[in-house]
Amino acid sequence: MSTEHELPDEMFAGLDRDGSVPLYAQVAERIEAAIANGTLPVGARLENEVTMGERFQLSRPTMRRAIQVLVDQGLLVRRRGVGTQVVHGAITRGAELSSLYDDLARDQRHPTTKILSFEILEPTPDLSAQLGVDLSAPVLHVRRLRSADEAPIAVLDNHLLDPEGISEEALEERGMYELLRARGTTLRVARQVVSARAATTEESRRLDVPPGSPVLILHRTAYNDSGEIVELGRHSYRPDRYSVEFTVVNK
Repeated sequence: MSTEHELPDEMFAGLDRDGSVPLYAQVAERIEAAIANGTLPVGARLENEVTMGERFQLSRPTMRRAIQVLVDQGLLVRRRGVGTQVVHGAITRGAELSSLYDDLARDQRHPTTKILSFEILEPTPDLSAQLGVDLSAPVLHVRRLRSADEAPIAVLDNHLLDPEGISEEALEERGMYELLRARGTTLRVARQVVSARAATTEESRRLDVPPGSPVLILHRTAYNDSGEIVELGRHSYRPDRYSVEFTVVNK
């Protein structure tokens, strides 16, 4: 069983008990900071709410609500017979050519996938132009909900040329890029555009965020060794559970 971590007494020093920010929100913010800076490492088990409340002179409802905020954010998980554990912070993706499934598996985040739609179609003129194929070419359109440790992270919408070897069953168990590599497709380079916008009604429901709240959008066009387009990705992410990291070099 994982080690129980006793939070340092000074962690909750200076709480504003009479201010406008609720105590539970202040407590949640400080625990979140402890996760981010490594004071609470991945797998750490928190003390129970009663013990923490007594040590820090906070009521049990305050501690319970603070913990629930972090559970809802995917930073903590309650496990029967184990207690409350740190799972992981937000996923940070570097600029390398990898898939979300690859990143989650690398960080031992237990990725799961729900297939929302899966269809072979003939492209519209606009999609045909984007993919650089004629109108009769078969294109796989797949839409998925990707979660980690049971917390939703992203809605993934992809158009894929040459759907051979890609099935619904396989996509539920493995990442798309892993399946492409397994069939011999080499992804060499990709063009990405990162932006933000308000969540659609579907995204709000799938990602469990308030309607109209911001989501992070990533548009990707991936190419193979021959410079041909392999796939178009249009993905929306919860910004509190996902970020993109770039290294900028001065020329």
